[in-house]
Order: sequence, then C-alpha cells, then structure tokens
Amino acid sequence: MKAVIFTLGCKVNEVESASLAAELENRGWQVSDELAPADVYVLNTCAVTKEAEKKSRQLVARAKKFNPQALIYVCGCASQKSEESFLGKGVRFVCGARKKEEVVNAIVSDFGGEGCLSLCPPKQLKTRAFIKIEDGCNNFCSYCVIPYLRGRVESRPVEDIVEEIKNCTSPEIVLTGINISAYNAHADGLAGLIKEIAFTDKRIRLGSIECRVIDEKLLDALAALKDFAPQFHLSLQSGSNAVLKAMNRKYSREEYLQKCELIYSKFPDAAITTDIIAGFCGETEQDFCDSLSIIDAAKLSRVHAFAFSPREGTKAYAMQDVPKDIKSQRLHRLLKAADAAASRYISERLGKVYNVIFEDFDGEYTTGYTEGYIKVYVSGRQLGRADVKLVSPYKDGAIAEIVN
Repeated sequence: MKAVIFTLGCKVNEVESASLAAELENRGWQVSDELAPADVYVLNTCAVTKEAEKKSRQLVARAKKFNPQALIYVCGCASQKSEESFLGKGVRFVCGARKKEEVVNAIVSDFGGEGCLSLCPPKQLKTRAFIKIEDGCNNFCSYCVIPYLRGRVESRPVEDIVEEIKNCTSPEIVLTGINISAYNAHADGLAGLIKEIAFTDKRIRLGSIECRVIDEKLLDALAALKDFAPQFHLSLQSGSNAVLKAMNRKYSREEYLQKCELIYSKFPDAAITTDIIAGFCGETEQDFCDSLSIIDAAKLSRVHAFAFSPREGTKAYAMQDVPKDIKSQRLHRLLKAADAAASRYISERLGKVYNVIFEDFDGEYTTGYTEGYIKVYVSGRQLGRADVKLVSPYKDGAIAEIVN
C-alpha cells in the first residue's frame, strides 16, 4: 500500500509528518511526501495565514485528482480551526493539531492492524534532523491564532530528547517547536536542556526563539557545545514600541537590541535572523521606519518579511487595519531592506573560512550551509563536510572553495 503525507506550514508540522511517515513505514507502507497516485493521502495543514488555510482546503481536491477513490485523512492547524471545512468533501477522517497518532489509528482501523499510543521518532531526511522539544504557546500575541489551535506549552521530557539525539544519524540537529523559548521540562529551562545534550558531537542549531530567553546562562551553555551553529532566529515582528505593545509582544525595541549585543559579545560572528510584519493594525509611517532602522541597528543577517494578515479569532481581527495599498508598498520597502541586509552580511564575510555540511546539488555546484546559515556553492560533486572560504556573492549565498 502507498501513502502520501503532504505537509504545509512550519517545521513542527514537518517533524510530525516525518513521525507519521516513520510509523507507517514501520508497518510496511510505502510513503512519499510528494503528491502522486496513492491509496491514502494524509494532509497536514496550516492556518498561520488566510492564504495557508486556503491552500490547506485546496489540498483535498488536489489529492483527489491523483486518485478519486483514495482515502483522505486531514490533520493540523487548519483542520483544528475549521473541521467543517474538510468534512463532507470526501475526507475519511479529520483531527486537529495535536495527537496526530490518531491519524495512524484511523488508517489502521480502515486497513487492519494495531493502533499506537504515540508516534515513533521522525524519519530522518537529508543531512539536517529536526527534533521537536515542545508544542504549544502561552504568549497569545494579538495577531496570532496558533495558541488557540496548538494549545498551551507542553515540553518533552529531557530523557526522550537525549535518546532521540543519541539515535540520530544526521550530522546536524535543529531543536524546534512552536515556542522553544518556553521549554520547561528542565529546572533551568532551555539552558538546562542544552547542558544535557552537550555530550553530542553533532552540530546543534536552534529554531526560532524569543529575545526574553537570551541571557548569560543560555549563551554560556550554547558556547560549551562541541559544535554549535551560532545562528539565532530572534523573533521581532516590529521595530516600533507602539506596535509591539499593540501586538502584545513582551519586550521593547531597546530590550531586543540589548539582547542582540549580548549575543554578539559571546558570538562575534553570529547570524541573527528575524521576522518582521509590515502594516500591522495602527502602524504609522514612523512605526514602519522604526522597523526598517532596527535591521541595521541589530545588524540582522536575514529578514523574513510579511504583510499583516488579520486572522479571525484573534484580538487584532477587531482592530483598524492598514489600507491594502499601504501594506503592499511597505512590504516592498521591507523586502528591499531585507535584501540589502543579507547582501551586507555575506559581503562582510568574504575571504573568511567556515565549516559546511554538504546536502544538495545545483547544476555544477554542491550546496550546503555555514554555521551562520549562508548557503554556499562549491564547484563539483562533494560529500560530507569541509572547511570552505567564501569567495564571492552568488544567487542567495556565496561561491566558496574548499580549503582542507
């Protein structure tokens, strides 16, 4: 039997889909993550934006085109938010964002076999393994629907994470979750977990974190790792204090910049990346300019830019929205500033040597990522990892040459 597990949305969804794939493969299924003819389709959906929710609903019709008789199982945030959007459309089973083992149990019920209480560790793909350390979020930012769909924070036990890392065959591990800053299954929080995994010689990279969790204790624990990639995706959303308050973010522009300086004091060559929303409710031109200026003030290496999308069920949904044309114009300016920041970060590092784990091919080049997540292009077919020197900007990264 063949199953397709198709995923929209965040890295957490991808990790959970990989666990579903591993569970089904252990039961003898052939599993793919590409939409193609199959007996079963598992659609792992997203609701972070209106567009993501729309794409999630459209997945059912896309799957049916490959096999109208296939059984379709839907899970994830979009189905958590609106189960009725999927029922009555030929979908066999719908569940929400948590307890996705219910999908396997539903398939087993339809095809025979024993159910499971929890999913096995995710199937490891390529060179980078994503290990989920928690689920849920307690922040309730005024624009975000995810806490209502994923629920409150639930952290995985330290020993479970340690065991998964010991069994991991990938050379790089990314610690991920809905809000890993809130990890609380150790007395010392995220810093305590980092200390517990200091035994591994695999490269450790963090998923998105909040600036409030950045302190000496965490940074010292990260510095003590055998192989830490000092790339910090430090969530921002706006450079304006007025907008941050309206968003219900629990920090100020000044605190964010202080945390960046603390990171650079411990990791001088660190890459700090972030997300910024353009056109949030009530955002003035000055507010937006504050977002533009913090890109340089924080020496950000990469910015993921978005136009604000109101989500029904959030506090921001009832706020006065910024006109669409202004949001579009601001997003264009933000994207231009983001491109300039990425170019600056790479240009300042030309001639320097970094360690790269090779993971893919692009024409005549092998590609991989530095510790600071610069994508490098090395001539020829390479395997494993190597020290490389950055030579010149190229596409979304840099041409590099092997030096060892």
